[in-house]
Amino acid sequence: MATQVNDSPIVDADAHVNPFPDFWSDYLPAHLRDLAPRIEHGDESEDCDYVVFEGRRKKLNLIGAQAGRKGKDFKINGRASDARSGGWEPAARLEDMNTDGIDAALLFGGGPLGTGNNELFQASFDAYNTWLADFCDYAPGRLGGVGYVPMQDVGESIRMMRDFARRGLKAVNIPAFPMSATSLASAGAGAAQTLALTGDTSGARTYADPEFDPFWQAAIELGLPVTIHLGGRSVRFLEPQHFLPDLLMSKFAMAEPIAVLIFGGVFQRFPDLRFVSVESGVGWFAFAADYMDKTWEKQRFWTKSVLEQPPSHFMEQNVFGSFIHDAPGVAMRHLPGAKNIMWSSDYPHSETTFPDSHKVIDQLFAGVPDDERKVITGLRAKQLFNF
Repeated sequence: MATQVNDSPIVDADAHVNPFPDFWSDYLPAHLRDLAPRIEHGDESEDCDYVVFEGRRKKLNLIGAQAGRKGKDFKINGRASDARSGGWEPAARLEDMNTDGIDAALLFGGGPLGTGNNELFQASFDAYNTWLADFCDYAPGRLGGVGYVPMQDVGESIRMMRDFARRGLKAVNIPAFPMSATSLASAGAGAAQTLALTGDTSGARTYADPEFDPFWQAAIELGLPVTIHLGGRSVRFLEPQHFLPDLLMSKFAMAEPIAVLIFGGVFQRFPDLRFVSVESGVGWFAFAADYMDKTWEKQRFWTKSVLEQPPSHFMEQNVFGSFIHDAPGVAMRHLPGAKNIMWSSDYPHSETTFPDSHKVIDQLFAGVPDDERKVITGLRAKQLFNF
């Protein structure tokens, strides 16, 4: 095992699983299993496998499974055997965590299915959450799963959340904006997985609506932080000319759902709610808090703001964020709204620090007092996610 940075645990606040596509046939309800994706192996001349699903035959995409490769060796499409097995095999995952000196990891990703069939789409949330709980049961003290809910129907999302909380998952991920069944039908099957992260970015419903208050209350009662994960703006992963600009803007766009919750009074109504902006970086937190404070002070009268405290108060009280490599965010940790930050590796995605996480941490935290470093690299996530 790699030498630990400190005598306190290193907790990865954002890592991922990449379940092998054929798991769906084992976890979906029996009457839907014939609709599950399957893997088809390409011939030697193609050097790739295919995912066959709903009449489409798509090359297996590996952008989320690049751990251990240098950037010049990234392989966007390939065979299942090219993907790092720690994405779906818990024993292999623990080996990689040991190699990288990671004591515990919060796990995102892997669902739901990209289908326009709403029954199958909804069922795939439960299927994925159950698979993830089984994965984490292999080492519950080190593997912490994040369950996903669609936020189409509030009551159904609460039901899903209660179910996976009983299985031991540690947080709940929601789309950045509420989702509707009609948006799924109009967007088409290919956009379904993106919608699970974004929701309806221009829909009429917002998370500030009283409709969602029972969900926030249930999350508090269950002790589950609520997360959003790069859902403010989707990234066109398969279009090289758009990928890098989209990746940058996907970080900053996470400010919008946070602002909706702050200005809509959600955190004022639910001061114990913990809300986490995942993989967004945190260098913009201080700017967002300062900007919201100054604009609120001038505009709160004519907008009839419900807030009794400035927005930075709620950034401090309710909002957390994770980063991978964000030296400005570390430098600004003492500014209002910027303290609740947590390091992450993004394993096994293309931005991951694996297998050099400790080297990255050393560089990021050069000159940072050891007690503060321990909090950001592990203790805050350990407490927030109840490891």
